[in-house]
Amino acid sequence: MKHNTYTEHFQKTYNNTPYYRKDMAWDDYEPAYRYAEKSYNTRAGRTFDQIENDLERGWDKARATSRLAWNEAKEAVRDGWHVLERAMPGDADRDGR
Repeated sequence: MKHNTYTEHFQKTYNNTPYYRKDMAWDDYEPAYRYAEKSYNTRAGRTFDQIENDLERGWDKARATSRLAWNEAKEAVRDGWHVLERAMPGDADRDGR
């Protein structure tokens, strides 16, 4: 999936997701989606659940100016991961997402 298409998808949909918080803005969520994209590109073939602990450890550095703590950003990162996964042939973690 092209970076611009990926980013545009989330710019249009992030505030309609179950994990969206009304007191947060795109600038809070964008780093989570970017982190998912970067992580997926370097760890393709592994499941989100397999690398979740690594992602949690790296969030403080990746978050930039996001106000989201890991427990708030995690679902956005997972969502980004699954969007990228669906764009690839097959479903690496076979979860249908």
